[in-house]
Amino acid sequence: MLVVGLTGGIGSGKTTVANMFGELGVPVYNSDQEARRLMQSSGKIREAILALMGDEAYKDGEPDRQYIAGRVFGNSELLNRLNGIIHPEVKADFRQWALQQQTPYVMQEAAVLFENGSYKKFDKMVLVTAPEATRIERIIQRDDTSSEAVKARMGHQWDDSRKAALSDFVIENKSLDETRSQVRKIHRQLMETSG
Repeated sequence: MLVVGLTGGIGSGKTTVANMFGELGVPVYNSDQEARRLMQSSGKIREAILALMGDEAYKDGEPDRQYIAGRVFGNSELLNRLNGIIHPEVKADFRQWALQQQTPYVMQEAAVLFENGSYKKFDKMVLVTAPEATRIERIIQRDDTSSEAVKARMGHQWDDSRKAALSDFVIENKSLDETRSQVRKIHRQLMETSG
């Protein structure tokens, strides 16, 4: 079974693309969703986050994402320590999940596969790109935030040209029809490769 990484900068539309692969019968592991689930369900993660950030990090047994985001925003050391708690658990959870799938290939969707070096562990990498102005507009609408805040978040990610050089496939996500057609083409190639 091939293990495929799916990534893209904030606002590129990687979740839309992941859903398109899902519609073709590909099992897709959404790292952000699963990290949220693990932050809630894993006692090990909860204890480590409480030790790192204090009791305010959880409210009524739920992670207080706004508080946590506020603490790590602009504090790369604290963000790295938080990622050091969550990322290994997500990786282990993904491995367990992948073993249960019975398909020619599985896909893991995650934002920072290049930035954290984990792209090297995938058989193939798919990068989703979109024009910067489009990405900023999407995130402003989705998160009800400012363009300055979006640009600050973009600043923590590699630019697309650097990621494209390390990718097996690049999907330019401008229109849904074009994107769907690119997804189908890549799906066919991955099915052939997985043999």
